[in-house]
Amino acid sequence: MAKELKDLTSREEDYSKWYNDLVVKAGLAENSAVRGCMVIKPYGYAIWEKMHDALDKMFKDTGHVNAYFPLFIPKSFFSKEAHHVEGFAKECAVVTHYRLKNDPEGKGVIVDPDARLEEELIVRPTSETIIWNTYKNWIQSYRDLPILCNQWANVVRWEMRTRLFLRTAEFLWQEGHTAHATKEEAVEEARKMIGVYRDFAEQWLALPVIVGHKSDSERFAGADDTLTIEALMQDGKALQSGTSHFLGQNFAKAFDVQFTNKEGQLDYVWATSWGVSTRLMGALIMAHSDNNGLVLPPKLAPIQVVMVPIYKGEEELRSIVAVMEGIAAELKAKGISVKIDDRDNVRSGFKFAEYELKGVPVRLAIGPRDLAGGTVELARRDTLTKESVPAEGIADRIENLLEDIQRNIYDKALKFRDSMITRVDTYDEFKRVLEEKGGFILAHWDGTPQTEELIKNETKATIRCIPVDAPAEEGTCIVSGKPSHRRVLFAKSY
Repeated sequence: MAKELKDLTSREEDYSKWYNDLVVKAGLAENSAVRGCMVIKPYGYAIWEKMHDALDKMFKDTGHVNAYFPLFIPKSFFSKEAHHVEGFAKECAVVTHYRLKNDPEGKGVIVDPDARLEEELIVRPTSETIIWNTYKNWIQSYRDLPILCNQWANVVRWEMRTRLFLRTAEFLWQEGHTAHATKEEAVEEARKMIGVYRDFAEQWLALPVIVGHKSDSERFAGADDTLTIEALMQDGKALQSGTSHFLGQNFAKAFDVQFTNKEGQLDYVWATSWGVSTRLMGALIMAHSDNNGLVLPPKLAPIQVVMVPIYKGEEELRSIVAVMEGIAAELKAKGISVKIDDRDNVRSGFKFAEYELKGVPVRLAIGPRDLAGGTVELARRDTLTKESVPAEGIADRIENLLEDIQRNIYDKALKFRDSMITRVDTYDEFKRVLEEKGGFILAHWDGTPQTEELIKNETKATIRCIPVDAPAEEGTCIVSGKPSHRRVLFAKSY
């Protein structure tokens, strides 16, 4: 493990390689035999499970229920909403046959040419089409509304250039799909759910985010409005970390989902969809971690406290472990996850390096002197500091410390994020800041897709969002000089 740490590329040397090294060496994920797909390893999946459980509770607390819809979607469904299919056409994986057979020439198995499907099936890139075809059977009257469904699933988007967690051909996510009787209810739902994502990002991932509307060209295909939470990584690039879409009546009209309203008239249903994915794992890693390994917020750490005995001989080990088991019982009673690592085939220094790499928030070590003096060596991962503290009352101390670590990780990320927001008034200044500093740039934009595309082509920066709390401010576009009424948020992104 010590050698693996030495092999961990530094952030300053090569941020991209540092990220990839960390994902693999910390045991989060690895590339699979299927090009562009990943294996999420147990430690990485344990973090995702914590995200899943926290979000699932937040969804249910806001009135949503879980359901499951098919992985395969008839191709004809995508033809019904032109804008939607245009947005996903280049990323779709298509199933054309349903059977294999032995190659008559003895070269293994081949696709049976006689088993071609009458209609090709699309492997789910997102589920709006199959869900709205289903909702048509569920909705007749306003009394059937609202429908507030969420689905935990995998999706496939055939990416050619992939990176673990950030962009893979297959990934895990949740997708909410709701149906409403009025436009106002649907708009409020989309706003509510982006608020849920913001709260989750800030309270669980310790990740400060900016909430805003996507520009027309960056909007979800088939939506009337897309709300987003945008986070900043330590290399100054933005990461879209969750989106919530007001779909208007587009999918209801495409699939003829009508209902009888309170006035006895037929109307089309109003819709939303919203989702976050395992991309949040990438955000968690890139926003907080350092050259020593992962830095995990305690709320998402699979192991919140690890205890390492330092001993010579079986008698010392038994005495130390007995004390540790007492501490562990107190911690578990407080809902704190804890591990006692009494492996006898690795040295304590190896263990220290291992848990530092894995981002365990708190490490306790007890040796013979600690045992005799009634003390414990306590180390915290976020600050890389350690101190000797009394063993008495240690569970209460750790409970408070975990809250402090969670808060400290967020505060550090917030301070960095705020230091990387720059207001500019000219295009030259915009390009200079982008090149020399990076981060978020607040600038005036004339609202046209032509100017947006020009900036993207020349600088690789995109409009991340139009912040919901952006104050009205008269100005002129940094490129065209045309009037602008507020600043928008630009950045290079993942």
